[in-house]
Amino acid sequence: MRIADDGRIVEWSARAADLLGRSREQAEGRTVTELVGGDDAATERRALLTALGAVSVQPVVSGDSLIWEVRDGQGDEIAARDRAILQALFVNSPIELNVLDRDLRVIHSRSGRLQAAPSVEGAPSGHDFPEALSLEDPERERAVARRVLRTGQPALRRIVRAIPKTGMGRPVNYSLSYMRLEGVDGEVLGLVASALDVTEHKRALQRLRLPEKVRATVGQRLDVVAVCQELVDAVAPAFTSIVVVEVIEDVIRGEEPPLAPVDHDVPLRRAAFKGIESAHTVGDVRRLPEGTPFSRVLNDLRPRLVSVTKDSPWLSADSARARAISRSDVHSLIVAPLTVRGQALGVVSFYRRRDEEPFDEDDVALTSDLCAHAALCIENARRFTRERTIAATVKRRLLPQRTSAPSTISVACMHIPGPGGGGAWFDVIHMAGGRTALVLGDVIGRGLATATTMGQLRTVIHALAALDLEPNELMARLSDTAVQLASERAALPAGDPLHQEPLSAGCLIAVYDSVENTCTLVRAGLSEPYLVRPEGAAEIMSVPGGPVLAGPDRAPFPATEFPLPAGSVLAVCNEDLLHSQPGLCAVLRDGAKLPLDELSDRLAYTLRDHQETEKLLLLARAKGLPPDQVLTVPLAEDLAAVPKARAAVHRQLDEWGIGADDAFVTELVVSELVANALRYGAPPYRLRLILDERLTCEVRDTGDSVPHLKHARAIDEGGRGLFIVASVVEGWGIRYHGQGKTVWAQQSTGTTR
Repeated sequence: MRIADDGRIVEWSARAADLLGRSREQAEGRTVTELVGGDDAATERRALLTALGAVSVQPVVSGDSLIWEVRDGQGDEIAARDRAILQALFVNSPIELNVLDRDLRVIHSRSGRLQAAPSVEGAPSGHDFPEALSLEDPERERAVARRVLRTGQPALRRIVRAIPKTGMGRPVNYSLSYMRLEGVDGEVLGLVASALDVTEHKRALQRLRLPEKVRATVGQRLDVVAVCQELVDAVAPAFTSIVVVEVIEDVIRGEEPPLAPVDHDVPLRRAAFKGIESAHTVGDVRRLPEGTPFSRVLNDLRPRLVSVTKDSPWLSADSARARAISRSDVHSLIVAPLTVRGQALGVVSFYRRRDEEPFDEDDVALTSDLCAHAALCIENARRFTRERTIAATVKRRLLPQRTSAPSTISVACMHIPGPGGGGAWFDVIHMAGGRTALVLGDVIGRGLATATTMGQLRTVIHALAALDLEPNELMARLSDTAVQLASERAALPAGDPLHQEPLSAGCLIAVYDSVENTCTLVRAGLSEPYLVRPEGAAEIMSVPGGPVLAGPDRAPFPATEFPLPAGSVLAVCNEDLLHSQPGLCAVLRDGAKLPLDELSDRLAYTLRDHQETEKLLLLARAKGLPPDQVLTVPLAEDLAAVPKARAAVHRQLDEWGIGADDAFVTELVVSELVANALRYGAPPYRLRLILDERLTCEVRDTGDSVPHLKHARAIDEGGRGLFIVASVVEGWGIRYHGQGKTVWAQQSTGTTR
C-alpha cells in the first residue's frame, strides 16, 4: 500500500481491502482521515498502520512528491513464496508457461523464443502468441483465446499443430490450455497460456491406435476393391496424406495370385487412392514400369523406404507418376507389398509431403503390419470372389438357358442378382393337357453350396412334374427331398463349413390349365402372388401358404384353385416385394397390357435403389386355348363307344389338317385308351383331344384301378394295350383327381398352331 505525504492514499492493497472492508475504488484518492475518521492526520495514519500490522514504512520519491510505501510481514512472506512458485513454474517446469496481455501478446515466457519486446509508452508489445508458436491455424487459436478472455471459462488440453515457418524441421503437436488472469479487483489482465510438446506422445499413440483402427475397419466387406478403399480411409490422413493401393488384376477377378518374383508384364489395377493428385485414375489397369521401387517390391516382397528428390533416377520411368509426385510436393515414400504365403497381391504406396515429417524405419515396420492385415482381408475377398464366380457359373448352367413357354402362356422374368448372388430360380414346365407349371423357388444363402442345392431341387421338380402329380402332392414330395438334403448336411463332420449352414428354401408352384382357364397354386414360405385381371382389376391373391421346405413344420401344403381368364397377368416373386414396395403394384397394374419383357424392365427400373439382395420376379400372361383346338366326346358305357370315339377323332383330325400317318397313330391310341377305360374303369367316361404344340389324347373315368405297362408273352391274347401306346407316342401318363383318373398320351404332329 502507498500513502502520499499529505495523507492521500495512492495505492490500496488487497490486504488493506480485506482488513478494513473498503475496496480499491473506495480508498484510492481519499485521505486516511476521510477513510478512517478523526482530527489528527498523523495519529490516524499511525492507527491505520497499526491496524494493518505494518512492520516497515519506506519513503519513495515519485517525481516531486514523497510517497510512503507500507509493507507488512505477511506480505513479504507471501511475495517470497510467490516468487519461488513462479520460479519453479517458469524456469523448471517442462510446460512452457506464457503470460499474455489482452491483445494476446506475450509479456512473459520461459521459452527463449517467446521473450517479449520492451514496452513503448505503455502500449502492448511483444510477440503475438499464435504466430510465435507457428501454429497451423492461428486465427482459430485467437478465437479460442478471446473467448476465454470474454467468458472466463478455461480452454484446456487442446491438441494443436505447429509448423516451422522456415519449412525445415518436423511439425510439432502442442497441448494448449488457456486460463484468464484477473487482478484483485476482478479486472481482466490477460491470459496464462501453457504449451506442452506432445509430439512424441502423439506419435506413440498413433502407432498403437492405427493398427487397431485398421483391424477394426479393414475387411468389413468381401470385395477386393472395397477392402483397398477401407485401407486408404483408415490410414489417411491419420498416418499420411497420400496413399495408393495397386492390386494385380487377376486378384480382382478372384484368380490365384502369382508367386514372387512377379513377371514385369503382369497388369495391376489402381484400386484405391487418397491424396492431392493421382497419377492415374482409380480403376486404370497398367503394368508397373521396370526400375522403380514399386516393381522392385513385387520382385522380392520387401518394403522400401525411399527419399524423394527431383533427381531420383526412378522417376523418369513413369512420367505421370513423377508429375503427380512433384505437384504434391512429396519428399518421403514407403512402398510395401501386399503378400500372402509368398504370393503377390499388389503394392501400397505411402507418401508424405511438404510439412509432414519424413518416414523412418519405425514407420516401415508399422506399414508392414498394416499391409499384412490388409493382404489377409484382400485374400479372403479374392477367395469369396472366386467362389461367387463359380457359384454364379454353376447357377447359370443349372437355370433354364432360354425361357421356353407354350403358345397358351407368355412368360418373362425380372432377375436382380444382388451383390452376393443367391439361390433363387424359376422354371416353366410343359405338362400334358394344355397345362403349364410355373415354378419359383429360393434357397436361403449364397455361394456354391446354395447353387448346387438349388440345382438338386430343380432336378427333383422336373422329375416329379413328369409324373403328373397334383401341385400340392408335388410340393410335399419336394419338401421330403429337401428334408433329406438337410439331414445329409447335418450329418457332415462338425469341421465342414456346410455343417454349420442349415438348409431352408421357399417355393411356389402354379399350374395353369389353358383349356379350363384356371390356375392351381401351392406355396411354401414365399409371398402371395399378384393378379391383374383382363378388365384391369388387380389384387394380391389371398392364397394360404404352407411351411418352408426342410423346415421344422410338417404341415400340409394346401392348394388353391382360381379362375385365370385369357389376358390375366400373374406375378410371383421370391421376396415380399409387393407389400414392401407398393410402387411395384402400380407398375404392374398400369403396364398389364405391355409386352411382358418391357413390363419386366419397368419393374427393374423401379427397384434400381433396392439391389442389396437377389430378387426374382416371374410374370405370366394367360392366353388360353381356342375352343376349336379342343375336342370333348362323352363316352357310352360299353365297348360300342370305341368305334364311335375313333370316328369322332378321325373327323376332327381331318378338320385340323393332321397327316394320315399321325392320324392313324392317334386313332390307335384312342382305341386302346378308351377300351382300357371301359374294361377296368368306372363311368362316367370322357374322351378329350387337345391340339397345341403337341396332340394330346385324354381318357377320363372315375375308377380306382391303376393301369400299368405290361410286357405280354408271345402266346398271350391281351395285355398289350399300354405297351402299344407307349411304343408309338412321345409320352404317356396318369393324372389322378379327387375322384378317378385321366390317362393321357402325347405325340408330335407336323401341324403348328
